[in-house]
Amino acid sequence: MKLHVHLSPNWVLDTDMREYRPADEVDFCIVGTGAGGGVLAQRLASFGFSVVALEAGPWHDSETDMVSDEAGSGPLFWDELRITGGTDPLDFGANNSGRGVGGSTVHYAAFCPRLHPSDFRVRSLDGVAVDWPISYDDLEPYYERMEREYPVSGPAHFPWGRPHGYPYAPIQAGTAGQMLLKGCDALGIQAVAGGPVAIPAGRVGQRPHCIMRGFCLLGCKVGAKSSTLVSHIPDAIADGAEIRTGALAHEIPVDAAGRVTGVRYYRTRSDGRRIEEVQRARAVIVAGYAVETPRLLLESASARFPDGLANSSGTVGRFLMAQAGPVVWGRFPGPIRQYKAPPACATTEEFYETDPANDFVRGYALQTVSPLPIAMAHLISGEDGGFGEDLVRAMREYNHYAAIGVLGEILPAETNTVTLHPTEKDRFGLPAPYARFSLGDNDRRMMAAGVDRATAVLQAAGATEVHAVDRYAHLVGTARMGITPDDSVVDRWCRSWDVPNLLVCDGSVLPTQGSANPALTISALAARTADWLRRAVPAGALAHRPAGPAAVEV
Repeated sequence: MKLHVHLSPNWVLDTDMREYRPADEVDFCIVGTGAGGGVLAQRLASFGFSVVALEAGPWHDSETDMVSDEAGSGPLFWDELRITGGTDPLDFGANNSGRGVGGSTVHYAAFCPRLHPSDFRVRSLDGVAVDWPISYDDLEPYYERMEREYPVSGPAHFPWGRPHGYPYAPIQAGTAGQMLLKGCDALGIQAVAGGPVAIPAGRVGQRPHCIMRGFCLLGCKVGAKSSTLVSHIPDAIADGAEIRTGALAHEIPVDAAGRVTGVRYYRTRSDGRRIEEVQRARAVIVAGYAVETPRLLLESASARFPDGLANSSGTVGRFLMAQAGPVVWGRFPGPIRQYKAPPACATTEEFYETDPANDFVRGYALQTVSPLPIAMAHLISGEDGGFGEDLVRAMREYNHYAAIGVLGEILPAETNTVTLHPTEKDRFGLPAPYARFSLGDNDRRMMAAGVDRATAVLQAAGATEVHAVDRYAHLVGTARMGITPDDSVVDRWCRSWDVPNLLVCDGSVLPTQGSANPALTISALAARTADWLRRAVPAGALAHRPAGPAAVEV
């Protein structure tokens, strides 16, 4: 099959892509091509395994799909039916889900900080949530690799967590970022500019430099912003992987021994007719993210796994987390034009860690967010419900606004879940996912403190008025990794405790989330899992059910 995809004005992916027949048994069938699935496809294909990656969406063409128009960017987002509930229901769509090769990395802000060492020991340090089954030390070399492969630009010295530098020089901070820096400086708060962000300031390989157009959340038209679509998928194809688009996975069947045999999925033909196919595989890796991953596992219930695949612990779909993402914006006397730079261009993590002086544990980061006009109008109307002339008057001041996002750690709660809705069906006739989300008292206190801090920063920078609206971002959890099979879905290598040849490797496996955007961590986990599979498959580790934590060491 000839693939011709226009990724930027200077880069066309034009190659003979391998095409397997669904009846062919491959080594790995991967569901999803985002931060986890894209990296796994690239790694496993380079190791010589046969790989088919299923993607529910299409190939994105930068010439037609990545437009300088918020209203025209809909094809990038996952817009299938989802039901939301709880006391603090989540918004779905553009905010947290992608549809197409590259997944959410196509339209994320590309902000790529690392987790802190403390994030892996939250239970031990703060008496809440859980500890990870791995440490920061286990993931650090993979952070370093991903920062080069994306690549990530940032300051030579990033002072928080375990201090480190970045392989590429920082990008230029826009005026909104300069306001964050100015306000922090006035208050004695340490802040940095220009990253960490997966947007090279200069040319990298065939990818051009950033042109500071500020539409990163709508896809990068020039191909400078990193996404697995441009950073890892081309390598995967070159090494023989097939990326099969328009393939919506709906069941992972198992054999009499309790091993998965492949993936059932729906495809829509060019004539509009829907067909079902089965891709046979020796092992399956689910990388559909925090809503579609548990949905697929729950839809794969069978006589052998009546409560859902890989769900003997009852934790599939539980512990859904969304990072707190209140947006605080101020009006400045002079023009800001916050769209004239990547939205994430300055940050401080001074308030990331638990502070005994606070009335909450864990913390938050402050980052520039730079909403575009339609997003800005939603924020303004969301604050007080204002529409009509009031909204028009406020939007006339758009070029004078600078916005800060409070990215805060919401603690995992068993009652925050993704389940299958008992009556609602999607357009394929499948049960719609039902996400229920409610904040805890610690979460509310943390968010209020973050909004107060961002307000103070904007005022110190010279804002004449400040406003705020609560928002949420970055869904994780719902298939978490753990130390024992009693309270988790996968082990430290992202392998299911229940099914030896089933893995989950996306944001759903995160036991806690810290106050760091998750994409880099997801990719680092995927690279680590791929290295383990390179050792484990020849050793037969996927041929038997693990007896406990020690049994997964290879």
